Amino acid sequence: MGIESCGVAIVGGGVGGLALALHLHQRGVACEVFEAVEQVRELGVGITLLPHAMRELAALGLQPALEAAGIENYESAFFNRHGQFIYSELRGRHAGYKLPEVGIHRGKLHKILFDAALARLGPEHVHTGHRFDRMVQTDEGVNITFKDPQGHDLPTVRARVLIASDGVNSAVRRLFYPDEKMVFTGINTWRGVTRFDPILTGKTYMRIGSIETGKMVIYPIVDKVDDEGRQLVNWMAEIRMEEGVTQNDWNRAGRKEDVLKLFKDWHFDWLDVPKLIAESESILEYPMVDKDPIAQWTFGRVTLLGDAAHPMYPRGSNGSAQALIDARTLADELAATAPGDDPLPALHRYEAVRRPLTAKVVQTNRSTPPDFINIVVEERTNGQPFKHIDDVISQDELRKISDDYKKIAGFSLEALSSPS
Repeated sequence: MGIESCGVAIVGGGVGGLALALHLHQRGVACEVFEAVEQVRELGVGITLLPHAMRELAALGLQPALEAAGIENYESAFFNRHGQFIYSELRGRHAGYKLPEVGIHRGKLHKILFDAALARLGPEHVHTGHRFDRMVQTDEGVNITFKDPQGHDLPTVRARVLIASDGVNSAVRRLFYPDEKMVFTGINTWRGVTRFDPILTGKTYMRIGSIETGKMVIYPIVDKVDDEGRQLVNWMAEIRMEEGVTQNDWNRAGRKEDVLKLFKDWHFDWLDVPKLIAESESILEYPMVDKDPIAQWTFGRVTLLGDAAHPMYPRGSNGSAQALIDARTLADELAATAPGDDPLPALHRYEAVRRPLTAKVVQTNRSTPPDFINIVVEERTNGQPFKHIDDVISQDELRKISDDYKKIAGFSLEALSSPS
């Protein structure tokens, strides 16, 4: 018959939802997770776990498993579209942080969280094949109806609060913002994973070019995948296209020829970009979209978390990091609610802390993202090669651009050296 009642119902078993469940369990707060897919599989491409994301995951005891499954980044390096070096900096532990910065397959990250939830909460508290359909709020709680994979109603779930962590296309958020649309500015993206020889240090996160004339983000996510010592290398291509691109579905299969024609001349002495694209095992194509920050996350006994609350451009690997911080913040607030007290005020306290901060990250990812370094250099050189980067911009100015983004996103060395 399924669950009849629970304290906290988490709709969506992605990174944010599972992290929230693990934090709540750690604090002795009962919860149930409801995920739409019937079987969790290792899907997707790469993701970078920045130090502030690793801080949250380490607090859940997951750091060893994540480091074993991914590659620790040594440095971040920036190049123009001619392959010329602009700027680099050490990352994670190599830059003085207590925690590493790790490139990992998104599917592996999700599976580690999912397996931990099954082991700690128990499989009877993690429900797959439950797609959110509708809800009714009462003075005492929320009555939630889910559909099974065949489209039939499942037994009603009665929860004291509902946490919507059901992603960028959140069905729960749509109830409160029915006319809302994605913000799409014509930037198209492709993502792929390729078996490839190590590039530069083999632990380098690379940003090449800019969206106006073509941009590539490249980093390894699995080491030594074969006897030839190759790595699984994740790449993401972006370009603003005034014609021939429309807002399409997420995770639509992409065509190599569409990407190759944009980067066909990107042959550098340190990297053959067309070869990286051509040898990709698969390519996904999707639009670069986000949503405008909203004035309210909490509606009665329902609140939003992660991409359901603040969809942002997938730049700087900050979407997952912000979802992880949401999860810990909300868990702390719910755990601070005395037994028998109404948890509703905890939702408002959580929103008061997180909504203004994430709104700033959404706006910054649009205006001055981490690759703003490349944008500035391209503007100053009119996209032409330079003799030496110091003739264009100083290293101090480049470092300031990088440091300013870290402060806004919440992973400056100073911020992470103090208690969370």
